[in-house]
Amino acid sequence: MADSLINVAELGELVKRQRERTKMSLREVATTTGVSASTLSRVENGVGTPDSATLARLAQWLGVPLERLMSGSLLAHSEAAEPVVYFPTESTPSIVEAHLRADKNLQPETAKALAELFRVAYNQFSAGGK
Repeated sequence: MADSLINVAELGELVKRQRERTKMSLREVATTTGVSASTLSRVENGVGTPDSATLARLAQWLGVPLERLMSGSLLAHSEAAEPVVYFPTESTPSIVEAHLRADKNLQPETAKALAELFRVAYNQFSAGGK
């Protein structure tokens, strides 16, 4: 069996963070996305790999291009830095996170920590965080 192209654990973190940020319950997210609450729970807990329709719905709800959910893009860290492509619907924290994760000079844990630090600071000091 081939390895999954999706980093399910990090996808789960993204979903949970967005759900908590928007103060939504699993049922509310399920209604909004068309993804069942049980599937959302499995995604948040990093269990199993969502099908393509679920991934597309989650990417749309997260405001993240589907390509960012794939290994080698936002969630995976490789030796060779890949170019970061901007998508007009992406938030500034998502773009910064993509750049940090693409930086071959940063360890994955460091990139993740810096991205989270930036996200918190951005939300705290931006007009959207008030």
